[in-house]
Amino acid sequence: MKGSELLRKLRAGGCHLVESRTNHDWWYSTITERHFAIPRHRAKEIPKGTLKNISKASGVEL
Repeated sequence: MKGSELLRKLRAGGCHLVESRTNHDWWYSTITERHFAIPRHRAKEIPKGTLKNISKASGVEL
């Protein structure tokens, strides 16, 4: 899954951007009430392990 597709799914799942840093953006999930980092690689494929961790932290099925 590409980074841009991931961001669309997170927004649809109720997550929102909190802070932008150099290499990662920090997001907040209203489902799990947790903050989590998303790498800034919009055009690249995100590794499966990273997607699994993001899915767990966000509560959004990816």
